[in-house]
Amino acid sequence: MKKILELRIGGMTCTHCARTIEQALMRVPGVVRAQVPGWQSGRAVVTWEGDAVDAEALRKAVAQAGHGYRLEAWEVVREIGSETPTRSGSDRIDYDLLIIGGGSAAFAAALRARELGFRSLIVNDGLPPGGTCVNVGCVPSKALIRAAEAHHRAAHHPFAGIRSTSRVEDFGAVIGQVQALTDELRRHKYLDLIDGRQIVFREGRARLAGPTAIQVGDETITGRAVLIATGSRTALPPVPGLADGPYLTNETLYRLSVLPEHLIVLGGGYIGLENAQAFARLGSRVTVLELLPQILPQEDADVAEALTTYLQAEGIDIQTEARVVEVAWQEGSVVVTYERDGATHRLEGSHLLVATGRRGNTDDLGLEALGIATDRQGFLQVDETLRTAVPTVLGAGDVIGNPPFVYTAAYEGQLAAENALMNRHEVRDYSALPWVVFTDPQVAGVGLSEREAQAAGLEYETSVLPLSEVPRALVGRDTRGFIKLLRDPVTDRLLGARIVAPEGGELVMELSLALRYEIPVSELARRFHPYLTWSEAVKLAALGFTKDVRQLSCCAV
Repeated sequence: MKKILELRIGGMTCTHCARTIEQALMRVPGVVRAQVPGWQSGRAVVTWEGDAVDAEALRKAVAQAGHGYRLEAWEVVREIGSETPTRSGSDRIDYDLLIIGGGSAAFAAALRARELGFRSLIVNDGLPPGGTCVNVGCVPSKALIRAAEAHHRAAHHPFAGIRSTSRVEDFGAVIGQVQALTDELRRHKYLDLIDGRQIVFREGRARLAGPTAIQVGDETITGRAVLIATGSRTALPPVPGLADGPYLTNETLYRLSVLPEHLIVLGGGYIGLENAQAFARLGSRVTVLELLPQILPQEDADVAEALTTYLQAEGIDIQTEARVVEVAWQEGSVVVTYERDGATHRLEGSHLLVATGRRGNTDDLGLEALGIATDRQGFLQVDETLRTAVPTVLGAGDVIGNPPFVYTAAYEGQLAAENALMNRHEVRDYSALPWVVFTDPQVAGVGLSEREAQAAGLEYETSVLPLSEVPRALVGRDTRGFIKLLRDPVTDRLLGARIVAPEGGELVMELSLALRYEIPVSELARRFHPYLTWSEAVKLAALGFTKDVRQLSCCAV
């Protein structure tokens, strides 16, 4: 007989403490697994093999590990008598966790459940296993972006005395290589993780059949809890004629066999812009139509204006405040009618990409019968512990709305599994959440923007460092962009950062950690940053609060 125990541990203050506690518990006879899910949690999850739990042995092991560690309380979360948690009668349970959906959140939840000793069933319908990211999102888009970047840089490098050229000879081969990578990662990162015992996977359309049950076809399957992780899809705007033809979305774009002659992109958010630049670099004429006054509408104006300038310099036509009123499909082309500056314009293209936001995949899940709500965009409504109005039904990933990132989906899946199976009420925490838009230059951020700081009524100071002051940018002869830091003038704490820079995403984690652990900005300025690395830009931006970096020598502080 195995038991899953949850121990409350006092005295842990760092990651080393967590590892020390794990090692100490593993030395106790009867313990076959011990894990501390972050020292901040103040707990350990232990798998005990045997009938009686030797609480005194656990207490001594924790205390003897030193540093004032102590076992404050413990409880048996679950007893495991067999692989399948089936009981007879009306209390029959087929699986511990029933998961509807097969993307990042779903697999992260199943893996966490397995770590805790529980058994999960994933029921997937729609996209292949792996969901949006690996199949039609992050992976294929970034692979295509890198291919386009290699082609662009070969033909447009800034170095004297070197001549190079590039041409796209076979667009189909480019897409084929992209798809080969998605196939490989789908297998390696998703399908290969299914063991058929603790994680069971099946194709099918599932819907809720009660607070702890789902229906797949004619079969009703029961569990302890249900996780809805069905993802999202492109939100199609109500434009007359749009739905009548072969519009593209991220689900179909990376299957094209022929490079579009003229790609019209509806939407100036991150999906639209990343793909607009990639296809423009590969040889398509590209026009972006954005309804609002700027691209990246949620961002500060200086960020949007800078990126607009750089994209336009590559020949991308960006039309803001453009309201699309009609789409007409013709043989081999599409005509988009839009209003801008008081005039009506007609734009003909070969292909139309719709990137106008997302909608939650919550149709026909049986939510209404249980009183579970969605918002106007179809996103599942959950509380801070990821529970819906029915406590045993939780949500995670894109289906619950922002933030729409694969790494937050995985985090939410893990949290939902812990809360559901361990009867916990840990709240989701997106503080110091870094994000990246993979244009070139990239746009990256963490914490508050100036717009958000102003809306919150906060006092703040800014330091804006143009990349023309960054040695790495100078030697690479690419000084497009800037780094902007916001800090509290009283506490010297970082409030937020916005980066427009080639490979700007590689700079954001230092700032994220500074924000998360309240490292003073002056401390960032004092730390060693190797010369001629991108990380030096963070130091220079931090110095900018108190010094004019234009008046400093190399590496001076």
